[in-house]
Order: sequence, then structure tokens, then C-alpha cells
Amino acid sequence: MASEAAKQGPSPVEAQFARVAAEGLAAHPYAAVLMASPGVGPSRDLADAVHLLCAVHGKFPGLADLALAQASGPARAWLLGAADAFERERLFLVRLTASVGPLPSTPGAAATESALLAQRRAIETLARSERSGCALGAAAALVQDWRVVRAILDCAAARSGVESPASSLPDDAAIAAAISATLDGPSSERALAFGAEQLLLQHRALFDLLEARAGAREDY
Repeated sequence: MASEAAKQGPSPVEAQFARVAAEGLAAHPYAAVLMASPGVGPSRDLADAVHLLCAVHGKFPGLADLALAQASGPARAWLLGAADAFERERLFLVRLTASVGPLPSTPGAAATESALLAQRRAIETLARSERSGCALGAAAALVQDWRVVRAILDCAAARSGVESPASSLPDDAAIAAAISATLDGPSSERALAFGAEQLLLQHRALFDLLEARAGAREDY
């Protein structure tokens, strides 16, 4: 006979972690390409990734900053720490963007700009959501998915001779604690899942775009 826990399925924390593992950048093939040895990796592709990531995440206020406006309780305390840590990541990203050189010449520049603007707006909408749990889900997914992003940035930094600062982003234990302390029922659990899924969707779309741009440069 199945246990009661098995009948209920995974907890919201377990579901969040499984979601990021399955749908996040760790599962995207092009992310693995960019995380190849910095000594032999394609510098144009790394530079392209840095520039596009900066277009989406390099501006202030970021997702966590925007989410703070309507957060309260444990979620607000966690978002304060996440926003502070992401400000350091943002400054690193901006500095690295200036160091990797200009955006690589690639066909379809206008379409790229339009896609990046749409992504930025989508992320801002998630951050400003009034659905309890949505902004937290998006911010938590961003923190978890950023570990792959940071590995790519570190590769680009090594190629460019830029020192990578230590990351101070919240760890899994802090994410789990914030989720457990914030959710108060099925509605907020669904909102948390939606926020995370939509953030991960934006990241996958961004890396699909990066992969397509790399292919276009090869044919250009």
C-alpha cells in the first residue's frame, strides 16, 4: 500500500528543485557548450552570451528588487538577501560585458533586440505579480539557474583576464526555508510553480536564441 507521503506527491520544495533540474539551463545543450574549457571555448560565443545576459539581467532594478515592493514576511527577508547578492552579480556582469569586447556581428540584430526586450518585460511582470508565491518562485528559480549562468560568466572572465568575485547568492537550504515559510496553501503553491516555470522558460528561450545566433555567425 502506498504511503500517505507518496499519495500526496513531492513537497513544494522538492517540486521546485526538480523543476529547475529538469527545465533549467543545466539541461540546455548549448549551456554545456558555453561551459567548455575556457582555454579552447569559442570566445565570440561567450562574448555574445555575456552581452545578451547583460541585456536581460544587467539593468537595475532586477527581478528580486522589483519583487521586494510587495513582499512581506519570510519572503521579503529572503528577497532582501537575494537582491543584495544579485547586485554584486549584476556589477560583475556589467564589468565583464565591457571586457569581452563588442557584441559579435550577427545577422538578425533587430529580431534579437525585440526578443531581449520581450524577455525583460516578461521577467518584470513575474516580479510584479500580485499572486502570492509567484515572484518568490521566479526569484528562487533565477537564483538556482544562475549557478549555470555564473559558470559561463566565469569562463568568459577567464578568457578576458577578469577576476571572478565570489558568489554570495542564497544556497539551497535558504531557498527551501523561504519557500516552506511562505507558502500557505494550494493557491500559493501553484503561483510559485508558475513563477518558476515562466522564469525558466525565458532562460531556455534566451539560450535557444544564443545557439541560433552562433549558428548564424558560422553561416555568415
